[in-house]
Amino acid sequence: MDYHHVQAPFEIVLWIMLASLAKLGFHWSGRVPAVVPESCLLIMVGLLVGGVIYGVRHSAPPTLSADAFFLFLLPPIVLDAGYFLPGRLFFENLGTILWYAVLGTLWNVLGIGLSLYGVCLLAGSSLGDVTLLHCLLFGSLIAAVDPVAVLSVFQEMHVNEQLHILVFGESLLNDAVTVALYKLFESFLRLPSVSGADVLLGGCRVVVVGLGGLCIGLFFGLLAALTSRFAIRAQVIAALFVFLYSYLSYLTSEMLHLSGIMAIVTCAVTMKQYVEANVSERSNTSIQYFLKMWSSVSETLIFIFLGVSTIQDVHMWSWTFVCSTLLLCLVWRATGVLLLTAVVNKLRRNAVTFRDQFIIAYGGLRGAICFSLVFLIDDFPKKRLFITTTIVLILFTVFVQGMTIKPLVELLEVKRKKRALPTVSAEIHGRVIDHLVAGIEDVVGYWGQHYWKDKFEHFNRTYLRPFLIRKDRQGGSSILRVYQELERREQRGDEEAPPPPLLAEARIQSRPLLPEEMDSIRQILSRNLQNFHNKQTPAYSRHSLHQEAAAGRTGRPLHRHHSLGERNTRDTSTHGPQGEFGQLSSSRRLRSGLSRSHTVCSMSLRPVHQDPEVPSQGGPTESSGREDEHESVGRAPRKQINFFLENEKQ
Repeated sequence: MDYHHVQAPFEIVLWIMLASLAKLGFHWSGRVPAVVPESCLLIMVGLLVGGVIYGVRHSAPPTLSADAFFLFLLPPIVLDAGYFLPGRLFFENLGTILWYAVLGTLWNVLGIGLSLYGVCLLAGSSLGDVTLLHCLLFGSLIAAVDPVAVLSVFQEMHVNEQLHILVFGESLLNDAVTVALYKLFESFLRLPSVSGADVLLGGCRVVVVGLGGLCIGLFFGLLAALTSRFAIRAQVIAALFVFLYSYLSYLTSEMLHLSGIMAIVTCAVTMKQYVEANVSERSNTSIQYFLKMWSSVSETLIFIFLGVSTIQDVHMWSWTFVCSTLLLCLVWRATGVLLLTAVVNKLRRNAVTFRDQFIIAYGGLRGAICFSLVFLIDDFPKKRLFITTTIVLILFTVFVQGMTIKPLVELLEVKRKKRALPTVSAEIHGRVIDHLVAGIEDVVGYWGQHYWKDKFEHFNRTYLRPFLIRKDRQGGSSILRVYQELERREQRGDEEAPPPPLLAEARIQSRPLLPEEMDSIRQILSRNLQNFHNKQTPAYSRHSLHQEAAAGRTGRPLHRHHSLGERNTRDTSTHGPQGEFGQLSSSRRLRSGLSRSHTVCSMSLRPVHQDPEVPSQGGPTESSGREDEHESVGRAPRKQINFFLENEKQ
């Protein structure tokens, strides 16, 4: 047996299989998902597997290397988060998110680093060899709020949109800042001495790293959109360009020592609307499924390897250092959120409430990013202590804070997310409000977010869309595009969240309908509701693809109500002079087949008898018209609105 020939791919497949089975077992574990977050159970599985490996081999199990995490596991998770990022909410709260991500991270890094250095000085000889730069380096990696851990917990709670986007956006951009600060302090450690000029250049380097990643992502995003324009004859590989250009932007940024996280998020946000317009519905479905599958597998592997990597021989324990780190992380994050929110609330129309501030401060979960960064530290006597403290902090935040944050949300009665389905009318009214506010800002001379958003939409509609989208995809109605976007959003809305256990049990216990009951339901629906199409749209499932659903949906024309002027014109041309009085032909009334009733309003300018005893008829006849001609001239004519039920053929 030649096991060494297939050892690497075989072990990779086994790890992926273990992660998938653990995730599957979690969702079939009854009421456990309602109490324990998925990340906690996966870490416990990793601890169990690591213990078994350690007991059998009598050596440390394999660890999650930093290269494997940053180059293979983190990109799909960040790409999924950026591609499905709620753009409207994100850009409306972008100032607050940057306020938390940049200034909040600096506050935490400096506060934790300086405080830990003071603790080391007070501890004496046991921690005396830890320098200030080592404490700042450790503070930069320990302040990284992990988006993987945050997403896995907050998606299960369904908090309100503003709170979710603030926590998620801050954790997403926080990583770019912490990685840049980590590399900065790491370069300072390798210098013989640090001067003020080095600090100034380091600050400029952090800005360049972030802006450079932003530019790289923007370039590859526009390039992906342009490539998808010419993929009409090869729709099979059209979805592949989304992953290739995104991953290429991440690798290019890492190669140039820029922010790969900023690059891949910017690339995903940039190319999304153009790629979705160019590719087919089947390709869009393939992109959605593959992104969700790829990110879910990566997230599961990360948490399992966190548990496996905990079983090590490199631990060093210090009660003073570990407990001080836990306390300082909580204190500095809470004070930072309170102080920064007090400032930013003066500039926001919708203030961040105290309950939301508590959840933001309490939801600062740590994960695989700080775990991977701590192993990259150059060897020095207290590196093992840093590794042990990082693992303890990860387990504390994921288990203690992750398991108690949901009861706290319910106890504090934090506003939850509205579960109502999105509607076209709500979206259109929102756009009307945006245009109205943008016009008001333009009139008063105030350049707010609506003003700049309106300018960007004009630039996008005039220059970018004609250049990046095919001509046959540009002429569609904006309302139709809104409808298609809401349909995609509704399909992928709650696919990650499994049905509640009680609901699942109720579905299992419910009996199937009898044939006569089904016939009765069909008769009721055929008499009272609209026409049933032969090809039904299947329900959205993340485990199977319905390829014909999109084709059947897009091939069916959208029926619209005719306006009042069109109704009057059509009636006039069909029924002659009597059409303007609302006459409907008998053939129109006696259409066969399933139909939908619409209320049609016809308006006529004719004198009306003011005798209340005379009932109003559905439509005027010729005799009533002649009688009206002999009415007194002095009687003022008035408008009368007649309503008819018109059967419109489906």
